[in-house]
Amino acid sequence: MMSESKLAGQFFDAAIGLLERVRDEEAESVAAAGAVIADTVVAGGRLFAFGAGHSSLAAQDVVYRAGGLALMNLLAVPGVVGVDVMPATLGSALERVDGLAAAVLDTSPLRAGDTLVIISLSGRNALPVEMAMNARALGIKVIGVTSVAYAEQTRSRHVSGGFLRDHCDVVLDSKIAVGDAELTHEGIEAPFAPASTVVTSALMQATLAAAAELLVARGFEPPMLRSGNVDGGHEWNGRVMREYGDRIFYRR
Repeated sequence: MMSESKLAGQFFDAAIGLLERVRDEEAESVAAAGAVIADTVVAGGRLFAFGAGHSSLAAQDVVYRAGGLALMNLLAVPGVVGVDVMPATLGSALERVDGLAAAVLDTSPLRAGDTLVIISLSGRNALPVEMAMNARALGIKVIGVTSVAYAEQTRSRHVSGGFLRDHCDVVLDSKIAVGDAELTHEGIEAPFAPASTVVTSALMQATLAAAAELLVARGFEPPMLRSGNVDGGHEWNGRVMREYGDRIFYRR
């Protein structure tokens, strides 16, 4: 039998500590973000989530999944979502390209009255900053999920000098330290064990839970998806998709 890993335990402790911080310190912001989403749903608007690189994982996590809000759509930017592009460094380079966000929004289904969640850990690159600026100029509500520490400890890479947090209707602070690495250890020169995916995904799920709670309070049944691996799941999801087909874009 192998003994327990000290470092594994330390990572769990670090992640739990961060989750407790965002639960306690971001409660009002999560409720505000949930209200924006609930308002959009009731008004007939559409919901989109965007993230570049590993930030896209939290965006993808809320799209077309069991227990999720059926109306969440992924705003995909080719070469930027995930690390499937070769070389992987190209995705990071594209985040710094001025003008790309405008092209993305101009060719997307987003319109005034919709809500866009933009996830960017650092919030310092041109793509998420311009995405937020341009979306709001189009009358789209913007929820930003980012680490405010970067805005306080690093320089923006956008010509304006601003960060994602400066161009949002609601900001959710993940509390992740600059560098996104929770552990250090003798014999390992670089810090390691990032927790941003754990915390950011939790913030997204908490926000959607808050939105669902508000929708029910207003007498509106939230269009949630069920698992296709339980009896009746496919039938349930088919009904939801037919009813809200004009606001669901991941099945076209």
